[in-house]
Amino acid sequence: MANSKYEYVKAFEQPDLLLPNTWIVVRIDGRGFHKFSNKYSFEKPNDRRALDLMNAAAKAVMTELPDIVIAYGISDEYSFVFHKSCALFERRSSKLVTTIVSTFTAYYVHLWASFFPETPLSAPLPSFDGRAVQYPSVQNLRDYMSWRQVDCHINNLYNTTFWALIQIGGLDAKSAEKELAGSLAADKNEILFSKFKINYNNEPEIYKKGSVVFRDIAQSKTQEENDRKRRAKARITVQHVDIIKDEFWERRPWLLSNKPGKIPKEP
Repeated sequence: MANSKYEYVKAFEQPDLLLPNTWIVVRIDGRGFHKFSNKYSFEKPNDRRALDLMNAAAKAVMTELPDIVIAYGISDEYSFVFHKSCALFERRSSKLVTTIVSTFTAYYVHLWASFFPETPLSAPLPSFDGRAVQYPSVQNLRDYMSWRQVDCHINNLYNTTFWALIQIGGLDAKSAEKELAGSLAADKNEILFSKFKINYNNEPEIYKKGSVVFRDIAQSKTQEENDRKRRAKARITVQHVDIIKDEFWERRPWLLSNKPGKIPKEP
């Protein structure tokens, strides 16, 4: 680009490079989704179509951005994880966040009709905000992922009980809130089973554990491939499994090591 007398304005741009050698998590959230879910009559406490749409948009984002190693979604929220060695956009926070948010939103709108064919979108359209957070160690990253999954369980148990009290028990929202005030997990399980014959353990895993999106890589076929090409070709899968225990990570060492068959060592 040719120099001009106006080029000085570039000096006002602030650098926003994220720290090197840290895991990057870009978390997006739906803006005003409480109102949005009411507008389109989402089923309570969970609308499977809405969750499947979120997962489809997340898969599309991962397809377009092979640098993402894993993603985790609950409700109207999704977290996308970049490996600590990632150099995409020179690790500029604004670029990473805006690319994730815009790509996710575009696919959410594009895929809407596939999941809600009878209710076309109208203004105001769905949108998402986002932020980037850095984690220095594998343990920090895993604790973050565990935090989100624990949140999923806590929120879903509450919502399942809350809506059972309303939809089956005939309470209004204020009375249901009062009934659950100060209750523990055991209390909610007891309410569900004793009053409504609902065994929370039998609820669908997607509601209890959220959605984990990752590339399912066959190690024997990928050892010699270029890492980026390998990630781009791998099958992206959505599973509803426990990511708090070690088993998930031990069975898929490439997620944290970024290399087939190798488990990362902490510095």
